[in-house]
Amino acid sequence: MDRLLARTGELGLTPWQKDLTTLIEEKRRFLTTIDGNGRRLLGLLDTLPDLRPSSIDLTADRIRVGTPGDLTHGQQARLRETLMDLQPWRKGPFELFGIEVDSEWRSDLKWLRVKDVIAPLAGRRILDVGSSCGYYLFRMAADRPRLALGIEPYAPFYCQYLLLQRLIGHPDVHCLPVKLEEMPDLDGYFDTLFHMGVLYHQRSPLDALKQLAGLLRPGGELVLETLIIDGEEETALSPAGRYAKMNNVFFLPTVCCLSGWLTRAGFVNIRCIDRTRTTEQEQRKTPWIRTESLSDFLDPADPRRTVEGYPAPLRGVLLAERR
Repeated sequence: MDRLLARTGELGLTPWQKDLTTLIEEKRRFLTTIDGNGRRLLGLLDTLPDLRPSSIDLTADRIRVGTPGDLTHGQQARLRETLMDLQPWRKGPFELFGIEVDSEWRSDLKWLRVKDVIAPLAGRRILDVGSSCGYYLFRMAADRPRLALGIEPYAPFYCQYLLLQRLIGHPDVHCLPVKLEEMPDLDGYFDTLFHMGVLYHQRSPLDALKQLAGLLRPGGELVLETLIIDGEEETALSPAGRYAKMNNVFFLPTVCCLSGWLTRAGFVNIRCIDRTRTTEQEQRKTPWIRTESLSDFLDPADPRRTVEGYPAPLRGVLLAERR
């Protein structure tokens, strides 16, 4: 957080420096004095020794940092213990000094679907909403953006990012432990905005899309990935209770419906570039999450349905530009 503040002038953030400073200080105080889990996780990071990787590869599907030979046996054991304590690892995968962090999601598969279709990221100012541990931020960094900023309010995921950034030390990657609605009004600041796996958690998706439009410059690109349903109608599924055991899923639109939302929010040149059914190749239980995963969310007698009887997860990726 301090690194981002130090670069406000260089990054063109000076008009919002006061708001950013206030926000960062509030979040720092919350994590270090109020949030008991945040204090515990930050304490885990403080016990790690200084680990220096001999090499870093952000272009590999499994992001690789260092080699086993860079650490002593004791250092590697301590790092593994800390990584396990930071569970669940939802996004990845990573190879950290020879330790394979086999995350629940094969995030490299989603990245492969979008990386060659989106506008080139070199020199752009990027925001990744719901950035989790930062897997996508570090993949973006390989394309030399001017700034790759993530926002991730969930303390375990934010602390995972802190650990990874401590190892990688990329100067153009930053993350703030905030929600989208807590962000300062950085009107038109970003060139590209990623909003992946978040929209269906929004009680008011149209309001969320309008806020995203306000953060983009005119002509800036939105990369939107979300749960959808089949159909050509302008309709959306609104689960009465849980969806795939999640109690915070509010709207699953058709592509046509979602395109209408985007139009009303101020976007143009809207196109769907991918529709993919989630399979266990992409989302599955691993030793790095200790929780249920996709196979537990589907009807064992009919995997085309969730355990609640709704259509099984189908994800769409849409690109759009701010008007």
